[in-house]
Amino acid sequence: MDNFSSSDILSSVLQQLENKIGKDLYEMWFSATTFKLDGNLLTVTVPNEYLLKTIQSRYEDTLRELFIQQNCAVSFSYVIEEVKDPVQNVLQSIQISPAPAAPVIKNNFPSRLNSIYRFDNFIESPTNRFAYNMALAVANKPGERSNNPLFIYSTPGLGKTHLLHAIGNQICQNNPNAKVLYMAAEEFVAEYVEAIPTNSTDAFRRKYRSLDCLLMDDIQFVAGKSDKVSVQEFFYTFNALFESGKQIVLSSDRTPQQLDLDERLSSRLLSGPACEIKKPYLEMRIAILNQKRDAIHFDVGDDVIAFIAEGVQTNIRELEGAFFRLSSYCNIHNIVPTIAVAKELLSDILTQEEKRLAVNVNSIKKVVAKHFKINIEDFSSRRKTQSIAWPRQIAMYLCTELTDMSLPEIGRDFNRDHSTVVHARDLVKEKVTFDPFFASLITQMITEIKSVDNA
Repeated sequence: MDNFSSSDILSSVLQQLENKIGKDLYEMWFSATTFKLDGNLLTVTVPNEYLLKTIQSRYEDTLRELFIQQNCAVSFSYVIEEVKDPVQNVLQSIQISPAPAAPVIKNNFPSRLNSIYRFDNFIESPTNRFAYNMALAVANKPGERSNNPLFIYSTPGLGKTHLLHAIGNQICQNNPNAKVLYMAAEEFVAEYVEAIPTNSTDAFRRKYRSLDCLLMDDIQFVAGKSDKVSVQEFFYTFNALFESGKQIVLSSDRTPQQLDLDERLSSRLLSGPACEIKKPYLEMRIAILNQKRDAIHFDVGDDVIAFIAEGVQTNIRELEGAFFRLSSYCNIHNIVPTIAVAKELLSDILTQEEKRLAVNVNSIKKVVAKHFKINIEDFSSRRKTQSIAWPRQIAMYLCTELTDMSLPEIGRDFNRDHSTVVHARDLVKEKVTFDPFFASLITQMITEIKSVDNA
């Protein structure tokens, strides 16, 4: 090991690792990790198994090579110092707390409504406007023939459940004595099946047929049951409520026509409005994340918000989950949320479209050159005038944010060394943090870069 001490070697290796992968990723994966070098044994202590597996699979080979460069061939020993899973604890503790609604006078009827879901915190857009307006109309005038039953359908995670709860909460706000019940269709079936052997079906029927409003989620579960007795009981309940002018709201992951129901029930469902919720546009996804950011007071830039919104396109539930995972991790480890951190942490849930998007240095250079009216060749020139140096630094920063290239690789593409890339990255990042107008420009360039033909 030459004449260097173990601590000197370890310090040198960790510094080289940080330079190689970047400060953000280093802080992300190693801020909660401790290293101890004793002879040729490197002990890596981590707080949980997830971090252990990540370091072992992604960085062990890199660390081994860096130690070999120091004439030290190490073997690895991993230790987990058990702590409560911080990400899960914080995720569970986060409560979205927008401006409180007017207090609801409670009655003794177990409505099973979640007061978090209201109309005032449902983000309306062209993709859900019809469903939103119909739900609001039902909530203000429940039982009106033209809006009964209301059928809302979409793929999972787009806001059907939110609207069902919002309807119930609004009805209870307007009429505190209303008997409103929210439930999943699966629960209805299970409760009825349990009532049969105990001879309590009469009590079951009295409970449901006395309702003022039935809000049933995932009705496709009833439609898909081979147990025709449960389907028949649902029809009788539905019919009793419908005939007595009580409001019925159903949700499903498919249209009424696609449900495997008998003709009588199918015709009943088709007698009221059916509303589809489509996948949210990019602008809506950004608006949703901005709402969550404000609700939990998470200090995250617009560029990161846009990155998550572009990367998670499947449904709102996954979008919010990705956002809360990022906020939890950054808060726990005191890390500034950046695109690089989000990209690393959320890689498993980004859409395939985002993963296929091959952002390369040339596409970054094209967009930055266009914005600053310089030539592509200027990025690799030795000229240091501000009109060239500043766009070059921005392009280097964008390479660290949008590509998987190492710092030396980026440096070579700009005819610079890795320390110049580090300086550019930190300089531009600071301006993004404190200058909202510049951050907006960076966001605009990122959007253009991702639309460039990278072939």
